[in-house]
Amino acid sequence: MAFEPPQRLVRALGETAPSGDDWLEKLPEAAGQAVVLRELTVERVQVPGGRSSLVVLVRRADGTPAVLKLAPPRFRPEAERAALAHWGGLGAVQLLDGPVTEGVLLLERLHPDVSVRSLPEAKALLEAAGTLRRLWVEPPADGGVAGGFETVAGRTGRQAEAMRASAGGEVVALVDAALTARAELLAAPPEHRLLHGTFRQSKVLAAERTPWLAVGPDPVVGECAFDLARLVRDRVEDLIASPSGAATTRRRVRKLAESLELDQERLRGWTLFRAVESGVRALRVGRRRDAELLLEFAGWL
Repeated sequence: MAFEPPQRLVRALGETAPSGDDWLEKLPEAAGQAVVLRELTVERVQVPGGRSSLVVLVRRADGTPAVLKLAPPRFRPEAERAALAHWGGLGAVQLLDGPVTEGVLLLERLHPDVSVRSLPEAKALLEAAGTLRRLWVEPPADGGVAGGFETVAGRTGRQAEAMRASAGGEVVALVDAALTARAELLAAPPEHRLLHGTFRQSKVLAAERTPWLAVGPDPVVGECAFDLARLVRDRVEDLIASPSGAATTRRRVRKLAESLELDQERLRGWTLFRAVESGVRALRVGRRRDAELLLEFAGWL
């Protein structure tokens, strides 16, 4: 079978690929080798798929359905492997046994076309938040991967440098506010937990052994409010289009903080930082419409 990467993946990787990166060119061969090594039968490539990995629906030699996932090194697939192993299927997709190949994961098959986004908004947020709560555990004592999981301070430090370098006149005030919020939040983090890192409604899929499970972590260690912040802006297009979008956003911050027993102001601060960071990054790669939505949202906070 030809492993043609979906165009969504090609476009997304094209925005971020460093000079000389040939991962996409080698992907078909790597996918073929992974299938043969694990004695898998291919059903289909998941389309449109994600923006950072190739997802292939497969069956193992005994007929069990599974998912083969291949991701480039810059998206830290080995950290994902370590986090999934640490969670052991509690709240997240199960990592399956088999040969270990760098950048290749064999995972439990969920229902790839059914996420909590299919639910009404209030129910979707409730189910997503409940799933996220189960992931917030103590990180492995050894850090889980060579050198340990990335920390919130480290990840946002890199992002802050990029934000400063890209902060033109139209966004400088929001960038200043986001960087100030980050500095204040990092001064006294309330807990130290293993976090999903990139959690949102589309990362929670329907499953068989439990109603919903999280997929696609980019794990990081830090405070829980950082992890919840991305969920606050889910369905941002609907929020922006609504006359009550600003009030709805502030109410969402309060309700999510209360439901997970987090400090509301800390959640607001991390929501601001993450929205501005995403907006500035979208501007940098030419996705102006996405940037405008994110920065308008951030202005409500």
